[in-house]
Amino acid sequence: MFNKSLQYSVAAQKRERYKVLRVVFTLLVLFILYNTIHTFLFSVWVIRNDSMQPGLRNGDRFLVVSSTLPFLFSELRGTNGTIPYSRGSVVLIDKSRSHGGDRNPFILFVDSFVRFFTAQQVSVLGMGERLYMKRLIGLPGDEVSMVNFIMRVRPDGSAFALTEFELSNRSYYPTIPQVPALWDITLPLSGNMDSIMLGPGECFVVSDDRENTSDSRTWGPINTGTIIGRPVLRFWPPTRIGFP
Repeated sequence: MFNKSLQYSVAAQKRERYKVLRVVFTLLVLFILYNTIHTFLFSVWVIRNDSMQPGLRNGDRFLVVSSTLPFLFSELRGTNGTIPYSRGSVVLIDKSRSHGGDRNPFILFVDSFVRFFTAQQVSVLGMGERLYMKRLIGLPGDEVSMVNFIMRVRPDGSAFALTEFELSNRSYYPTIPQVPALWDITLPLSGNMDSIMLGPGECFVVSDDRENTSDSRTWGPINTGTIIGRPVLRFWPPTRIGFP
């Protein structure tokens, strides 16, 4: 009886409240730390489609370095007309940021909260519908075209156009689909594209599986603000650990 009465004493109740507050405070600190790391440093992302075959596959997991700090440093140095990534890099794109669209801060907070408590398995905004991993082909000021599914780029200030492979500082091997011999340029998936000029702050990205046209060939050029990070390490599956 005496022990039961202690459970409801003022001191016992204060201790219980402190326990609850400590748990809430700990979760709050972890939530703030998670968002800080996710926004400014790095995050983990899983490919959920085959658009980057054969090099990157459905189910591959990557450590992605955020573009927030590189873009911020670029602006501080007064070089915000350039982007901190080179042609041929694989980048992570947030299509919800396209065309400079504003996003509701409350929805962003709720989405971050849900992703935190579900280990990034669930997203209010539908991550699978807005996040894409693509190959960066053209930078602001470039002229971009496509011949037989191979991109050609005339860099800003250059008199000559080169293939995407000649301008990339890394090797990759896109999947080139076979099309009927009589399939001319006026038909879908002909493998050819007229040249377009990228304006200030515009980039051109494509899928490594060139049969998958969910990229700038159908979206058009993307705003540099849609690039939210760059995958730097594939850590899963263990047999394919390496750099993308």
